[in-house]
Amino acid sequence: MRGVVTVCCLSFLLGLVAVVESDEDYTEDEEMILSLILQDDTQPEAESRPSAQFYRCTKDAWRMPGQYIVVMRNGTHVNQVERTVRRLRAKAAKRGYLIEILQTYSGAFYGFLVKMSSDVLHMAVKLPHVEYIEEDSSIFAQSIPWNLQRILQNKHEPGKYSPPNDGAKVGVYLLDTSVQVTHRELEDRVMVTDFNSVPEEDGVRVHRQASQCDNHGTHIAGVVSGRDSGVARGASVNSVRVLNCQGKGTVSGALAGLEYIQSSLMSQPIRPVILLLPFVGGFSRTLNAACRTMVESGAVLIAAAGNYNDDACLYSPASEPEVITVGAVNFADQPLSTGRTGTNVGRCVDVFAPGDDIISASSDCSTCFTTKSGTSQAAAHVAGIAAVLLNLSPNSSSAELLQQLLYHSVKQVINPESLPQDHRLTTPNMVVALPDPTSTLTGEDLFCRSVWSERSGASGFATAVARCRQGEEMLSCSSFSHNGARAGERVEVRDGQKECVAVNGNGGQGVFAVARCCTGHKAQCQMIESPERGADAECPPDHQLTGCSSSSSSGDVSDSDRPLYGSRRACPAKRGVTSYASCCHMSSLECHLKEHDPTDLSEQVEVSCEDSWTLTGCQALSRGSVTHGAFALGNTCVVRTSGRDKGAAAIATCCRHRPSAHPTSRVTTEDLLDA
Repeated sequence: MRGVVTVCCLSFLLGLVAVVESDEDYTEDEEMILSLILQDDTQPEAESRPSAQFYRCTKDAWRMPGQYIVVMRNGTHVNQVERTVRRLRAKAAKRGYLIEILQTYSGAFYGFLVKMSSDVLHMAVKLPHVEYIEEDSSIFAQSIPWNLQRILQNKHEPGKYSPPNDGAKVGVYLLDTSVQVTHRELEDRVMVTDFNSVPEEDGVRVHRQASQCDNHGTHIAGVVSGRDSGVARGASVNSVRVLNCQGKGTVSGALAGLEYIQSSLMSQPIRPVILLLPFVGGFSRTLNAACRTMVESGAVLIAAAGNYNDDACLYSPASEPEVITVGAVNFADQPLSTGRTGTNVGRCVDVFAPGDDIISASSDCSTCFTTKSGTSQAAAHVAGIAAVLLNLSPNSSSAELLQQLLYHSVKQVINPESLPQDHRLTTPNMVVALPDPTSTLTGEDLFCRSVWSERSGASGFATAVARCRQGEEMLSCSSFSHNGARAGERVEVRDGQKECVAVNGNGGQGVFAVARCCTGHKAQCQMIESPERGADAECPPDHQLTGCSSSSSSGDVSDSDRPLYGSRRACPAKRGVTSYASCCHMSSLECHLKEHDPTDLSEQVEVSCEDSWTLTGCQALSRGSVTHGAFALGNTCVVRTSGRDKGAAAIATCCRHRPSAHPTSRVTTEDLLDA
């Protein structure tokens, strides 16, 4: 029977040869194919010609195995390319392999692109007229994505992403979905832990392809430390799965993940370490407390603010004060808004970062990229920058790291009109950036930030409270009211922690407390209260005055007089008013006052500290107008007033560590007071 089939095949092929015998090339082709088919498999091929060279990409992650570019020798013509293709197809088919020709080339060179098993390569390199074969590989656009360019802020080499370091000394725990660790962006950068605590996916028909289950986590890991899309490309990432294939988890699962990390750090300590939490849930006292405990143990926690166009304080872990909470901005440095959703805002947001159309690794394939938007992506940028900063200053605490992030950020670029009116004052107007390559700042430098409370109730003497983070010192306390009805502010100590307490005044609509929280001073500070109403609150000898506060028992507007800053450092008090002086002792600490008293009527008065000086205190000095209060924006003291009288002056207290070359003699009041 087999002989009959062979005769039939021979008859068909000989007939085919007879039909096309007028074309010499094709006649030879068919004879070649026929000879290959009839060739005895038991006899080795007589190959006298040397094999062609085979090349592959020097970057293993960029290789595309199974796809090859076959380059023909010089002088080859199109017919020979076609014959070579048919010869390769016949040889492969004889051994049970199929090939697919994807492209032929006849311009810059002669050849073809073929998709085939690597087992066919040994046959392909022995084909006539083949000069060499090169394995296909990936190529990539070399422009810097907008988000990486933005965090550079033009302080680095143009056209090149060049952070001060790659964050290699820092470990990052990513609590997210699973991660595709075989992606070219993440190879040797991500370790998948054995932790897995996720709920079942919703619905009865859920496709659990790896590309879906790894989607969010792969993209976030790429933003943190991806080979080409990452912010800190040397940081190691540990994947802790707390979100399922739909990106959904539970508070209990997140708690278990934090407990797993804490146990891992106890058995194998990593320092410094960052925990990235690119998720939000409803407000959870338990989740917030667990995050606070992790910070107390020395970890830095960074969380997404949420994508609900809402107050971040309503969500966890974004609402936890010890967590660094990140909002998202777009290419124009404006709050991210996508239809009905957008970045959360408010006083619980610490800083903003790029979060719109962020390109990073896609789990669709090992070389795929995609763009995603949201506060998860923004938080990943901050985690990367934090790794760079911790690489420079590994002993920085979470509070010190936040101060460094704020110091290096770009300030006052967000249009306040783009924020909800209720959150315009309390939302920080800062977008993160990498430090300048020449920066020598560390966690020991004097940094301060403003912490706003939520607004108090409208009843008489209702209070609002602002607190600093662990590791921060409150160097002053002020208050603000939209309609100007406030009874001042005072500093109290509760459970060993200072509190800035603002008091709503008669006819008030609610008041805000604004604490000035600082790190890096290493000074011994205390709050001095005036011994009686109307008396000065005076600092002890050899102490620096860093800020003044005052409160009225009558419920009327309370502003103190100009601070005394000469031989006596004190906060004066008007009749019926209690003053509070923040006093710090440290040999290298020096402070002075800077005042701006405009000659014309202005509803907003500002005064800024000089470069190298830090604003520690801000207060208003009324000239007859109603003062709504004083607060700090960055290194600027802002006072707002209303009424048609003579306005008000803004007084800033500016402090710094005395430079080593600076004379130690005491500066006079005339030198310090800059009218």
